[in-house]
Amino acid sequence: MAGKALVVAEVKGGALRQVALEAITAGRRFEPSEVIAVLLGAGGLDEPAAALGRRGADRIVIVEHESLGAYTPDAYLQALLQVVEREAPEVIVFGHTAIGRDVAPRLAARLGAGMVSDAVDVRSEGGEVRIVRPIYAGKAFEVRTFTDRPAVLSIRPNNLPLPDEAAGRTAPVERLAVDLKDLRSIVREVVKKTAQGVDLAEARVVVAGGRGTKGEEGFRLLRELADVLGGAVGASRGACDAGYADYALQIGQTGKVVTPDLYIAAGISGAIQHLAGMSGSKVIVAINKDPEAPIFQVADYGIVGDLFEVVPILIEEFKKVKVS
Repeated sequence: MAGKALVVAEVKGGALRQVALEAITAGRRFEPSEVIAVLLGAGGLDEPAAALGRRGADRIVIVEHESLGAYTPDAYLQALLQVVEREAPEVIVFGHTAIGRDVAPRLAARLGAGMVSDAVDVRSEGGEVRIVRPIYAGKAFEVRTFTDRPAVLSIRPNNLPLPDEAAGRTAPVERLAVDLKDLRSIVREVVKKTAQGVDLAEARVVVAGGRGTKGEEGFRLLRELADVLGGAVGASRGACDAGYADYALQIGQTGKVVTPDLYIAAGISGAIQHLAGMSGSKVIVAINKDPEAPIFQVADYGIVGDLFEVVPILIEEFKKVKVS
């Protein structure tokens, strides 16, 4: 491929999302003449732009507009169409995030482009770029290729390696003024729930609880364990339905899909809908009183016991390791 690769780099809370860097890796595997990263927002994008330069972007395009401060489909789509018109990329790479899942197919439809979503690998074989994505709730994988250009691709977080960081490396930064017209929705105010800790979708360690947590006390233990490990807390659908955890933490077929290095499932039976959201984790540890719980069928390590006894022991042992 001799054309350009355009990476749509998402920023959250003023910081560059990790999957934006994984998208650079994906773009590179198409062997483009240039990897261009685009940042959309209302301002404050200089530091994320610098981070993209250190991680290997050849050029960065910053698009700032007051209507891009909070995500709306119309504003983002119009802005991206203007970037694509100017740059004429052969491949466009998104992170498979809430924003990427929404705007990427809209952009592909407007461009008449092929799209592969939720890719977990991008590799070159025999001169052809092959894209691997899970199907049937992660029970199987399919390999796709693009037969035409432009092509649109979204990458699942925590699956591709991060590009190497060079401390003194920089990339040219350009600012593109866009004209956004006839927006059907305008965000006047964003009211956020209080959120702390690591982003669940990109966490390297996830500690998840199910109905076996029995409520707030159980999740307090899980949050403490996650803090010790530098990870994030998740929940099963059952725990969310019972009111033990917010639906924003739900992992599963109707929630978030996570692929951390370590997944600790505490008090989760292992319904197929939950497994669809975490079975791609590199190491799975299950804690459950029921030795016949389905979660043990996918776990690399299993602990048969009461999480209220097991988790405090794990917390203390991990604290000792960190101190030593």
